[in-house]
Amino acid sequence: MDIRPRSPQDMDACVAALAQVQAADRYPVDWPDDPARWLTPNGLVLAWVAVEGGSVLGHVALTGGMEVTRLFVSPAARGRGLAARLLDTVRAAADGPLKLEVSSEGQAAIVFYERSGWRRVASSRATWRNAAGEPALLHHYVSPPAGQSLTPPFGRPPTP
Repeated sequence: MDIRPRSPQDMDACVAALAQVQAADRYPVDWPDDPARWLTPNGLVLAWVAVEGGSVLGHVALTGGMEVTRLFVSPAARGRGLAARLLDTVRAAADGPLKLEVSSEGQAAIVFYERSGWRRVASSRATWRNAAGEPALLHHYVSPPAGQSLTPPFGRPPTP
């Protein structure tokens, strides 16, 4: 397994992996008109991919606002600590604390972040709608202190 910066040549494989995640988890909630553009949000600083055997198994991005975004692991690659490794990669490249947001519908992701030391600091309503057709409830998190691994010490981390 290799985690490396995403290249333009990775985009088709990233979109294919995202389609698997969307089918399994409804992330993103609504399939974007341009999934490659969705994977490249405004303010993108860098994005990384987890690759094995030529397949993209995971993805994460960092914006200039120090926000972690577009984190996903393909269903077939879950349970291997890949989400934690992707987040550790972002933290190693960032200068200072990170933030992220997760929909209240993403229960597995919430459990993962909280068990990994991320701290919920606020909640707000999104401009997009959740599965029930209401403005989604977003929880906002900040990263654990520098030097603390995101892999929980008590076994295999749950995957988002």
